[in-house]
Amino acid sequence: MTNDAQDTERSGAHPRFAEALTALGLGELHAEIRRFPEATRTAAEAAAALGCELSAICKSLIFAADGVPVLVLMDGASRVDVELVRRELGAEKVTRARADVVRETTGYAIGGVPPFGHRTRTRVLADRSLLDHATVWAAAGTPYTVFPMDPKALIAHAGATLVDVREAADTADTAATADAARTADAEGTPERNA
Repeated sequence: MTNDAQDTERSGAHPRFAEALTALGLGELHAEIRRFPEATRTAAEAAAALGCELSAICKSLIFAADGVPVLVLMDGASRVDVELVRRELGAEKVTRARADVVRETTGYAIGGVPPFGHRTRTRVLADRSLLDHATVWAAAGTPYTVFPMDPKALIAHAGATLVDVREAADTADTAATADAARTADAEGTPERNA
């Protein structure tokens, strides 16, 4: 068994993500990956499992900007303002990507998308709110695994541009209440790709 295979088996990380950690010289993170018996598909589930603030979770969200996939990294307590993303990219239209596009672009299912180590290269935007923490937690390629990282290092390894694309607090609060109601009513797209 190779070292990569052993690291993946021990950590529970997705093999593609485990390979990316090794390729980026981040092999020491294999030992810090946490695996949970229950899925942590949403930022709230991940924060509860870790016992950390919701905003210390890094969501990896795929959007389509004029049909081209774009990754947005956002803190777990905030929502992405699609209009700000549109302006940042100079796009005509920005929408949430469908689940099949997320998997095709990243190689991961919604709820387990990490901030780097994807199947294809995409443009990456990281919201400045991630820098409010000394450590953030992100998905390690599965809905059951997360890893910690300094947000500056995470943003650098993701090749992200630092931006301000967070919804205003009052808009986010209203949207969060509506999202909670929708989640209680039906199993929809999770709040976190990461």
